[in-house]
Amino acid sequence: MSPTREFTPLNLAVLTVSDTRAAATDRSGQTLRELAVADGHQIADHRIVTDDRYAIRAAVSAWIAEPGLHAVICTGGTGFSERDVTPEAVEVLFDRSIPGFGERFRQLSYASVGSSTLQSRALAGIANRTLVVALPGSTGACRDGWSGLLREQLDVTHRPCNLAELALGQ
Repeated sequence: MSPTREFTPLNLAVLTVSDTRAAATDRSGQTLRELAVADGHQIADHRIVTDDRYAIRAAVSAWIAEPGLHAVICTGGTGFSERDVTPEAVEVLFDRSIPGFGERFRQLSYASVGSSTLQSRALAGIANRTLVVALPGSTGACRDGWSGLLREQLDVTHRPCNLAELALGQ
């Protein structure tokens, strides 16, 4: 275990995946940005792309190639409709998957949506030392994902371990 650290702000990118959202109506992306900033992180970029696996993959690929970007948080496109392709778009980029992320997210979300949480394909992985997360597109799911998982895992002071140290190369 590494010595006690002081909080280090991370640079995050938020990707909203939706065929229907625009900047004025993107409540989930806005929620994630507000929660991250309130917890001391910096938003390096935010984009909205359609439910197209190649548009999603292109945006995430560009971000994981940036050395100063520590995490990419996607919201939307994790369900089971034909247009929901976020997991397929990002999972191929992973150097390592984090299976426990999706498992824990569904456990948290059960309190809000019951068995409907089975229709969430939330996932996370590491790509080029960057945390990549895919959350459902509802604001409630974004709050659950941030408050129940990301807040602690993006904080180098969280013990016994966290994903922030990996993203920072520590």
